[in-house]
Amino acid sequence: MAKDKIIGAIVMLIGILILIIYTMGSVIDLWFNTIGSNPNWDVAFRIFGIDWLDWRLFVVLPLWIIVILIAVIAIWIGYSMLTTPAPVPLEELEEELAAESSE
Repeated sequence: MAKDKIIGAIVMLIGILILIIYTMGSVIDLWFNTIGSNPNWDVAFRIFGIDWLDWRLFVVLPLWIIVILIAVIAIWIGYSMLTTPAPVPLEELEEELAAESSE
């Protein structure tokens, strides 16, 4: 395996780990520990047991979306590095061009 493919696999795995760990540490933790447990005066905004005006949603969700987008871009770059074939060396291209021009 070429050096670029190893780096691509590492970038892809790190992106996947960041995606999973950050989701578990932010959104899932917020969901199970804080959202449904604090009854407030804004009962009208509670849908499915979630307080949609909770300030923690306005902090955690935008940051989660940014981190997830960066992780997805890292996964895509790693996958591209892993699956892209190595370029043809210039010496072989020069030999092919010389052979075509002599014909």
